[in-house]
Amino acid sequence: MLITTDGVVLRERTQGEMDKFIDVLTDDSGIISICVKGGRKLSSKNSGATQLFSYSKFCFNQKGDRNTLNSSEIISSFFNISSDIESLALASYFSELLRYSSLENIPSKNVKRLLLNCLYYLDNKERSPEFLKALFEFRLPCEIGLIPDLIGCCECYKFQSDSMYFDILNGKLYCSECFDKELDYYTVHLTDSELHTLRHIALTDFDRLFNFKITDELQRSVGNITEKYALAHFNRDFKTLKYYKSIKT
Repeated sequence: MLITTDGVVLRERTQGEMDKFIDVLTDDSGIISICVKGGRKLSSKNSGATQLFSYSKFCFNQKGDRNTLNSSEIISSFFNISSDIESLALASYFSELLRYSSLENIPSKNVKRLLLNCLYYLDNKERSPEFLKALFEFRLPCEIGLIPDLIGCCECYKFQSDSMYFDILNGKLYCSECFDKELDYYTVHLTDSELHTLRHIALTDFDRLFNFKITDELQRSVGNITEKYALAHFNRDFKTLKYYKSIKT
């Protein structure tokens, strides 16, 4: 069966001397694996469209569980990402998060849209890497069903109080009157600005998702929270995150 779809290349894997497999994030089928015959040859007609982070149109033959590329056409290469080590490291972290999100054979339109927007802003340097990192690692879990309850206190449903506390592990919000725990690594006090930012990332419509700006200081504090949330709910460490942070330091 011949199938045509567009998607973003998340990973390349070598196969034999000249072939490779690519993992592609698509709208209808989530992440799929496609074999690219001769894809490692510099002269391959599919070399550009099947490179890491390329957004391309793919036409492939599907036989059982195996997909073999027939033809491809590049839509956007995001070339500037590959030429900047910080952007490349961050995009690789996005890719690793996606590959551990159990998106195989699951419609992933909004997830692909989230990735494409972040790659676009990285490529054009229209948003800082720290901003995009925080937004991606908090919005992605929300898109795959791991959304925290940030609308109000989980006990009394109060929308706002003098102090609000976020239980990262359980994804719950508490007001000062209902909070009876001790602060620890996964339970944090939120300022009004931090809570507003987290609510925006998790709950706002996609068309307005990127339409906000925050200070560098707020960006750092929110980024610490979103990183803890992603690591806690994916329940693993990510090598690409460690590499990205090593570059930043």
